[in-house]
Amino acid sequence: MHINIRGGSKSQRKYARSMIEFCRKRLMPRMYNIEVNLYIKNFGEDDSLGYAIASDTADSARPREFDIEVERSQPMRKFLMTIAHEMVHVKQFARGELYESTRLGSHRWQGKWLPKDPDYWESPWEIEAHGREIGLFVRWAEREKLAKYKWTKEQ
Repeated sequence: MHINIRGGSKSQRKYARSMIEFCRKRLMPRMYNIEVNLYIKNFGEDDSLGYAIASDTADSARPREFDIEVERSQPMRKFLMTIAHEMVHVKQFARGELYESTRLGSHRWQGKWLPKDPDYWESPWEIEAHGREIGLFVRWAEREKLAKYKWTKEQ
């Protein structure tokens, strides 16, 4: 696995790298040829916390290179949970579970084309990502022996 990180503080970069590696091992244990480009930045007016897409240079049929953007102003726990959430999307794209057609403006999930512009909270890929982000964060914090720190607790 290859990880490139741009922006953010030293601690954000350190923990982000660790979280990305942890999620790859948990979500895609046999995929070693994954490349993740993480951009830690301010989104400004955009109220999103993060995005994950296949890189422009990636093979659209079997992407192995991904770009993740994460809002830098989040508290550390939420920042790392956002990375875990986006890594679930990386897994979905890499395994062919999720395909996004910009030409058609539609998504294919588990081999089935879905209606255009599905409701965010009803999208099966978002349900999975939101469902896994907390568990991935908690397991990561336990493995890193960080669970005792206040910032790792729910607020």
